[in-house]
Amino acid sequence: MAAENSTKATSAEAGSSSLGKKKPLYEASTQYKNWRYSPERLEDVRTQLNAAAVAVIRNTFEADEPGSSSGVAFLDAGEEQLLVKLYISKIPQLCGHFRFPEEVEATAISYLKRFYLKNTVMDWHPKNVMLTALFLATKTTNNPISLEAYTSNIPKTSPSDVLDLEFLVAQSLGFEFAVWHAHRALWGIWLDLQSLPDLSADLRPQDVYEIALKHVRASRFTDAELIYTPSQIALACLSIASPLICQRWADSKSAVSPSSQPLSEVLEDTLGAIKFMVMQAGQPPDVESVREVDRRLKLCKNPEKVVGSKAYLARIAEDEHRAEQKRNKKANDVRRALAEGDPFGSELTDKEKAERLAELDEDDD
Repeated sequence: MAAENSTKATSAEAGSSSLGKKKPLYEASTQYKNWRYSPERLEDVRTQLNAAAVAVIRNTFEADEPGSSSGVAFLDAGEEQLLVKLYISKIPQLCGHFRFPEEVEATAISYLKRFYLKNTVMDWHPKNVMLTALFLATKTTNNPISLEAYTSNIPKTSPSDVLDLEFLVAQSLGFEFAVWHAHRALWGIWLDLQSLPDLSADLRPQDVYEIALKHVRASRFTDAELIYTPSQIALACLSIASPLICQRWADSKSAVSPSSQPLSEVLEDTLGAIKFMVMQAGQPPDVESVREVDRRLKLCKNPEKVVGSKAYLARIAEDEHRAEQKRNKKANDVRRALAEGDPFGSELTDKEKAERLAELDEDDD
C-alpha cells in the first residue's frame, strides 16, 4: 500500500507519459504492486511480525521449561531493524571486495530489507541471510560468481551457509527478483538535464551528479525505497545536491504537464520527506548499540533454530515423523492400487474404444 502523497506525486512525475494515457512501466512492476507501503503500514507490518515471533518463541521456551521466558528480554521491532541495518552496511564492503557492480549491491540490499518484512531476526540471523541475498543478487542481475569462489573469500563461511537459506530467501521474496533502483532513475534524470536549453554546462557540473549519487547510496540505509518510487528518491537526492538543478528539471516537466500546478510544488512535500529521511537515517548504525542488541539476540533466539537444543531436536523429530507418515501413505496408496488392478489404469473395453473413436470422428467434423 503506497502513501497517499507518494501516489499523488507518482501521477505527477509521470509528466508527458500521462498525456498519451500510457501507464508507466513502473506501475506494472511487482515492486509497485507488492513492495510499497505507507510509513504507518510499514511500521504496523514490522510490529505485528515482531509480536507474533515473540509469542511463538515465548511458547517454545515455556514448553521446554515452564517459567523460563519470564527473564528473557525479547527484541522489539526497532531493535530488529537496527541489526538488519548493520548488515546492510556490510553489503557495500563485500561488493567492493568482489568488485560487483552497483546493480548487485542495490539489489542485495533490497532483498535483505524485503526478507525481514516476512521474517524475524530472532528466527534467522541477518549475517547468513545477507550473504545469501548478495549471492542471489549476483545471479538475478546477471553477474554470477561460483559458490566456491564466493564463500572461499569470506572468512568463516561455508557453501552450506549460503545454500541452506537460498530457497527460503527466494520464497520470502515471492520469487520476485526484479528491482527498480533510484541510481538508475538518477542517471535518467541526469541525461534528461543535458537536453535542457536553459541549463548551461556550468550549471550542471559533474560533481552534482556524484554528490546526488552519494545521497542515493545513503538512502539505502533508510526505508525510502519501501515507501517512495525510485524517481522520487532520485529527484530528492538531486535536490540535496543542487536545489536549482532539481527545480529546473521539474519546471521543464511542468511545461508539458496538463496540471496547472507546477511539478516542483506538487512534489515539494514528498521530496522534503525523503530528504529528511536520507539526512537523518542515511548512515550505518552505531556499532556499540548494535552489539548490545546482538548480545540479547543470543538469549532470545528461537530455540527451534539453535542446532542441538531440545526444541531443535524435537522439531527435527517432528519433521521426520511427518515425512515418514507421508512416505507410508504414498506406499499404501500404491499397494492399494496394485491390489485393485493395474496402477496405470484398466484397459478399455471394445464398447469404450468404439465410443472414443466416435467422439474423435465428431471432433473432426
